[in-house]
Amino acid sequence: MAFVVTDNCIRCKYTDCVEVCPVDCFYEGPNFLVINPDECIDCALCEPECPANAIFSEDEVPAGQEAFIELNAELAEEWPNITEMKDALPDHKEWDGVEGKLQYLER
Repeated sequence: MAFVVTDNCIRCKYTDCVEVCPVDCFYEGPNFLVINPDECIDCALCEPECPANAIFSEDEVPAGQEAFIELNAELAEEWPNITEMKDALPDHKEWDGVEGKLQYLER
């Protein structure tokens, strides 16, 4: 069972989670991070590190955000691996907590 990055990461892209991942399973897009489910070892270290509360165990993804399970797997195959913490996006505070951000996901 893997962990999944969900809606609230979009346009925030905090990378605190990346710093604690022992297997480097995060991948970075322009304004979102994803977890490769084939690499995730379900250690749960990333979940409490996410300031946006956007990371969930696959079986605890909030209702209405199930599409992010497949989206994480798909984009992890396309995007480059990220292994070090970076600054969040410049306007992350304005976007943290905004609902329904999937339309703003940049591929």
